[in-house]
Amino acid sequence: MGPEAGTVHIDADGATLVGDLAVPEEARGVVGFAHGSGSSRHSPRNRSVAEVLRRAGLGTLVLDLLTSEEERVDMATAELRFDVPMLARRMVAAIDWLAGRASTGDLPVGLFGASTGAAAALTAAAERPERVRSVVSRGGRPDLAGAALTEVRAPVLLVVGGEDREVLRLNQQAAERLTAPYAFHVVSGATHLFEETGALEEVATAARDWFVRMDGEAA
Repeated sequence: MGPEAGTVHIDADGATLVGDLAVPEEARGVVGFAHGSGSSRHSPRNRSVAEVLRRAGLGTLVLDLLTSEEERVDMATAELRFDVPMLARRMVAAIDWLAGRASTGDLPVGLFGASTGAAAALTAAAERPERVRSVVSRGGRPDLAGAALTEVRAPVLLVVGGEDREVLRLNQQAAERLTAPYAFHVVSGATHLFEETGALEEVATAARDWFVRMDGEAA
C-alpha cells in the first residue's frame, strides 16, 4: 500500500468530525490522537509527536473530537471537553472508520490521548479491545475514564511531567485500577504542557518506542 495523506471526515455520534490522516508507505501501524482540553488537531504538540511517529513508520490520524460549532461552545463553557462518554464514542467511531479503510484496515491501532483526551482514548480502548493494541497518555487524565479502566486490555504508557504533581498523583491513582500492563514515564522537570527544552521530544520518543514495541509484540 502506498503512502496516503490528507484531510478526512468521519461520521461519529451524530456529528461529522475532521481529521488529518497520514499513512506512510508500508506502515507498521496507525495511531489515533485524542486531543485534550481546549486544544484541536492543529495543536503543535500533538503534530510534533505525530511527525516523530510517522518517521518510525506509523500512520497517524490527528482528529478533532468536537465540531467547529461545539468548539465555540466549549470555549465559552468548557463543558464538552469533559464529556468523556461522548468523546469516547467518537473515538470508537474513528477506530471503526480506520478498520473499514483500505490503507489502515489491516494495521494494528494505537491511541495517543492528551489531557481529557486520554480518558476518551482509554474508554475507546476498552470498547474495542480486539482493535487497539496500545495506548499512550500524555499529561492525561486517565482517572476520568472511571470504570472503563478495569476493562482496558491494551498496554498503557502514562507520560507525565515531573513538576505536574497533581496530574502525576491522579495518574498513579488511575494506574492502580488498570488490569492491563502499564508503565510510567516521568519527564524530569517538565510541567503540564511539556514546554521545557527537550521535554516534548522526550515525550515523542517514549511514545514512538512504546507503539513500535507493542506493535512488534502483537505481530
